[in-house]
Amino acid sequence: MGWFVPQVLGVGYGYVGDALNGRMALKLMALLVVLKLLGACTSYASGHAGGIFGPSLFIGARLGGTVGSVAHRLLPTYTATPGAYALVGMGAAFAGIVRAPLTSVLMIFETTRDYAVIVPLMISNLVSFFISSRLQPVPIYTALAFQDGIHVPTSAPRGQRAQRQVIQATRAASEVLPAQVTVGEALEQVASSTFRAWPVTDRRGVIGVISLATLERERAGGAAAERLSGFVDARAFPHVHADQPLEIALERMGAASLELLPVVSRADMNKLEGVITLRDLLQSFGIATVARSNSLAKTVR
Repeated sequence: MGWFVPQVLGVGYGYVGDALNGRMALKLMALLVVLKLLGACTSYASGHAGGIFGPSLFIGARLGGTVGSVAHRLLPTYTATPGAYALVGMGAAFAGIVRAPLTSVLMIFETTRDYAVIVPLMISNLVSFFISSRLQPVPIYTALAFQDGIHVPTSAPRGQRAQRQVIQATRAASEVLPAQVTVGEALEQVASSTFRAWPVTDRRGVIGVISLATLERERAGGAAAERLSGFVDARAFPHVHADQPLEIALERMGAASLELLPVVSRADMNKLEGVITLRDLLQSFGIATVARSNSLAKTVR
């Protein structure tokens, strides 16, 4: 390829400039799109570095220039010059290959200092980014780093965490303790409960949460006749909202040393929408299921 079409060799920034300035023939630009793509893929497939940044700009400029030349010949009155198409094509190819659409916009603007091309460039970048993400979910730089044993953080874990919300692990508040009952009466009510913490409610709604350990400690300290309202703070008690990530629920459980948190409304903190338990939270991550499976396997053995 280099013997018959020497323009395909090297980085080719000079030839990129020719395409942007409209100084390259249509047939040669179309030919270079195919040959440069084939050459870059061959270089990487053989195990030798052939570059990604340079070839993406080269291929994009040639492809955009080819489309622009055809469009300008068919509709010269309504279309821009081939150089403008080459500029947009260069940015779109870079955004799709490197997966950096915003970087492409800034790079092209710094090169041209022309606002007129920004809008078509942004549209082309979004289309290119969408298509490339659907055809190849893993970006090229991430795939190359993975081959070298380097695990680069991606947006996938963040997206998965954002999808795991408190509402997915929320259950109905089937067991609540009235604020006017005493510590002794509360312990009698929860004697057969499987929970180790319960929401405390009054006429306003939920005003706090109290644990089994707290009830037993207060009874041992001689406060069995005290009402539960004296052990909770209605203005600041541990709680979560249904649209919050599960990680926040786990952090607040740990900070408050509780295995259950009330899920309350954002519009009214005293409106109880349900509860989330530590067991349900771990099950949403698959931890409790694995633990039960391991325990069952040991019992069978």
